Amino acid sequence: MSHVIVSGANGFVGRALCRALIDAGHRVTGLVRRPGGCIDGVTEWVEPGADYVNAMNAWPASLDADCVVHLAARVHVMNDDTPDPDAAFRATNVDGTLRLAAAARQHGVRRFVFVSSIKAVAEQDNGQPLREDNRAQPEDAYGRSKRAAEEALVRLGDESGLDIVIVRPPLVYGPGVRANFLRLMDAVWRGVPLPLGAVEARRSMVYVRNLADALVHCVTDPRASRQCFHVADGVAPTVAELVRSLARHLGKPSRMLPVPASWLRTVGRLTGRSAQVDRLIGNLQVDTSHIRQTLGWQPPFSTDEGLSATADWYRSIHSTHK
Repeated sequence: MSHVIVSGANGFVGRALCRALIDAGHRVTGLVRRPGGCIDGVTEWVEPGADYVNAMNAWPASLDADCVVHLAARVHVMNDDTPDPDAAFRATNVDGTLRLAAAARQHGVRRFVFVSSIKAVAEQDNGQPLREDNRAQPEDAYGRSKRAAEEALVRLGDESGLDIVIVRPPLVYGPGVRANFLRLMDAVWRGVPLPLGAVEARRSMVYVRNLADALVHCVTDPRASRQCFHVADGVAPTVAELVRSLARHLGKPSRMLPVPASWLRTVGRLTGRSAQVDRLIGNLQVDTSHIRQTLGWQPPFSTDEGLSATADWYRSIHSTHK
């Protein structure tokens, strides 16, 4: 049994990871900025300081952990109005991450699992699923900050001996999901016609419980040492297939218009939203062969099972707020 610290333990992915760790017999301490929100069985360490400025000195004297899984981050948003997005993302996702990693190393933690993002590599796959050794070409402040954090952590690991493991998920979905995936579900639920019927792009995703399972492997498996892994579900649906599956699980008709991708790109240029359109209609598949071959990992849940659970949660929320 290991003792694992999970930053962001009261968040969407954090709660799923804590459940998976506890079910596997591990002790879990949740590093959070505000008390509350963690699942039963998690011991909370509340550290309200921004970007872990006090992590080194505020580390509880009795906290002896084997591994830190770092989930907390400044997250990607589509319309960021911060005057200097790169600086804002870097302050949290690079500087804050390094402070926590350095504090962990100083206090005897042996492994630091950093949950990065596929956006640290690219927004599209250019015809071949993205591998861990692809040349990184992040396109926005969020992706650049995640890539910079990866590089800085590797240097810290080389210098200090801290075992750095990097995990890059694509879009994460499941009960409790927010942002664009939730907006897509809202549109399907309301019967909004979507111009996605002709979009054949395939987009890798990962069900939150599949990601949690992969992270448990990265916490405990000696073979994960100093590795970088791409993690995703077993299949990458097209955008149209995703909408049809969501509609089926929600018990709603899928209302899609077969608008050619070229038309959508034109609309994107005219409205100044080319980047958003390109992300929607471009292929983004990830190659997960490295984690499968190195750790013997397989996603325990199919995409259909994940979408079904997500739809069940959505319907329960909708019925509660009628």
